[in-house]
Amino acid sequence: MEPLALAAWSFPVLLLLIFLRIPIGLSMLSVGLVGSWLVYGSASPLLNHMKTLAYGQFSSHSLAIVPLFLLMGQFASLGGMSQALFKAAEAFLGHRKGGVAMAAVGACAGFGSICGSSLATAATMGQVALPELRRAGYAGSLATGALAAGGTLGILIPPSIVLVIYAILSEQNVAKMFAAAFLPGVLAALGYMLVIGIVVRLKPSLAGRIEPMPWPERWRALGAVWPVLLIFVTVIGGIYSGIFTPTEGAAVGAVATALLAGWRGGLSREKLQRAFEATAAGTAMVFMIVLGAAAYNNFLALSQLPQELAGWVGTLGLGPYAVLTAILLFYVVFGCVMDSLSMILLTIPIFFPMISGLDFGLPPEETAIWFGVLVLIVVEVGLITPPVGMNLFVIQSMAPEIPIIETYRGVWPFVLSDLVRVVLLMLFPMITLVALRV
Repeated sequence: MEPLALAAWSFPVLLLLIFLRIPIGLSMLSVGLVGSWLVYGSASPLLNHMKTLAYGQFSSHSLAIVPLFLLMGQFASLGGMSQALFKAAEAFLGHRKGGVAMAAVGACAGFGSICGSSLATAATMGQVALPELRRAGYAGSLATGALAAGGTLGILIPPSIVLVIYAILSEQNVAKMFAAAFLPGVLAALGYMLVIGIVVRLKPSLAGRIEPMPWPERWRALGAVWPVLLIFVTVIGGIYSGIFTPTEGAAVGAVATALLAGWRGGLSREKLQRAFEATAAGTAMVFMIVLGAAAYNNFLALSQLPQELAGWVGTLGLGPYAVLTAILLFYVVFGCVMDSLSMILLTIPIFFPMISGLDFGLPPEETAIWFGVLVLIVVEVGLITPPVGMNLFVIQSMAPEIPIIETYRGVWPFVLSDLVRVVLLMLFPMITLVALRV
């Protein structure tokens, strides 16, 4: 079989393995190694490649940022930062119509600024906010929909592990990627809050209301979150200003959150051990996906599929925005069945050369950064798109008494908000790139 045909058949085989619940990293590794063996025609070149495959991937200094940011998120949870963020947002918004749900979204945004993981943000804030939403009389559809959507802010608002991986794959500056993603992340949070405001005005029965909190208590709640703001400004500001590298910034953030958790009494020996174990498990999962993607992408490179596909798209005579729209629609659909990191690792080596060869009226670096932020957003849309968005199932597992169909119904307005934001960022790239030009 010709290499191009092998590469084309590898996609359905890979999807079949994923649907059979074989881990995504192992699926990509298996298909990549078998495909490379068939292209080489013998085992010797493949064995020579395998000798250096793992070391070549994991010796990268940039990948050290992954366990450090994961550990930062663990310490943030142990330090009670998720509860403090929610209480502060609730203190100022909770008495308004839909305010408790808005507070949950705001807390997700704040926690995402020190976490970097969508699923972790959804799970952590779900534990904190769901009981409060129930007590406030919120309908299950609005409560679960808002938390599932708010969880996506964990990966969009810097720091973001997926943005780091994209930067490595596309050879872009991590600090510039973080800066470009910040404003779209803020717009996402504001968009979700706007959706909640519109929904509760159209259907007032979906939301309850709590009594206003006295101002002294509001200021105390706000004062409890200043360490989170300080850590975020130190880490992201230090990276963007060049005081330290992204890896050093992640180390500073991990140490700062550890000190904060210890100060608040959240670092017993048992909790510290659980934090390290969870970080090790998360890092192993990410690195396994990275290794599998490296093997699969090496097979695709041997088959010449990315180059042939880019050339074929060029012969179609489609405009740049038509190609970009098709790619983003692909991400929305497949984001429903694959996690964001796997999607990025699997597809960027194919799609990035295509986008780089198109003229959007931007310098190459800005095109790469703009495309990365767009991809990150639409992949996250897949995480909350029924019927198989993973964030939906994370939240559903915490509220089994709420029918899944209610969660589906509640999340659709947030999906619409995301799609409007994608169109806005496509039509006006400067929204994303303005931070690079300041």
